[in-house]
Amino acid sequence: MAHSNGDSAVDLLSRPMAVIGAGTLGRRIALMLGTQGGEVRIFGGRPERRQEAKSFVEQRLPDVVKQVPNGSPGRVVLSEDLASAVANVGLVVESVPEKLELKRKVFGDLDRLTPPDAILASNSSSYASSQLLEFVTRPERVLNMHFLMPPELPVVEIMSCGKTDPAIIQKVMETAPRFGLEPYLVHNESVGFIFNRIWAAIKRESQAVVAENVSTPAEVDAIYKRVLNVRSGPFRLMDRVGLDVVLDIEEHYAAERTGIPEGPRKLLREYITRGWLGEKTGRGFYEYSQKPPQS
Repeated sequence: MAHSNGDSAVDLLSRPMAVIGAGTLGRRIALMLGTQGGEVRIFGGRPERRQEAKSFVEQRLPDVVKQVPNGSPGRVVLSEDLASAVANVGLVVESVPEKLELKRKVFGDLDRLTPPDAILASNSSSYASSQLLEFVTRPERVLNMHFLMPPELPVVEIMSCGKTDPAIIQKVMETAPRFGLEPYLVHNESVGFIFNRIWAAIKRESQAVVAENVSTPAEVDAIYKRVLNVRSGPFRLMDRVGLDVVLDIEEHYAAERTGIPEGPRKLLREYITRGWLGEKTGRGFYEYSQKPPQS
């Protein structure tokens, strides 16, 4: 692969951008991409889901652009099919469910339907973009852009698929701050990127402390909040995500790496077997009323 300078990469501010997926993160990604006055297209999911995403972006955009240097509200367009969603785009961000075969198909379609110089990014938190290339003919334009939870957490982790043109990496790193995002480069392929690996270790060790009867979820959260001066502890945050989701993530780490202890996963399975999945079921590590707690 030829190494080129950043000038050869597509200008992300001059062309429409698209988000494939209208869920919680998809709409938040569209919100951030809409802060520079350009056109952002949303495709994926049911029509009502896309409309909800459009309303979410349009309602929050006026406030978010005030937090972005030289920000101006963009235009949100709902697309009825993938081809129209990606016509003449400079960037596409995939944010579909975490199913490997689905993501591989989406990237094959994107490779076929987008302009040859468009950047194809995956927001996947579980799969490196190197795993999504089965039907891709131009892997030099594929990478991970893993968003946390913007606009509250405007962090995005940038990771090569292993064949990404360095000019594209450079262009994304340079342009992301224009959209109010803080980019962090992942220097080598990493399951969990940077922050999620650190957070996974915190979750895992917290679960081990409880599984070994060293402490309780409430006590762990209390000392964690006191020492680090944060609003929420790991068990409260796991309840918010959903213990079934937490277990899926931990199983994925265990499949990828040797030596990950079984105790934390056993604890999670015990809760899940009882139907205690967290806030969404009214009970997880904590009990909840119908309204989830704010801390």
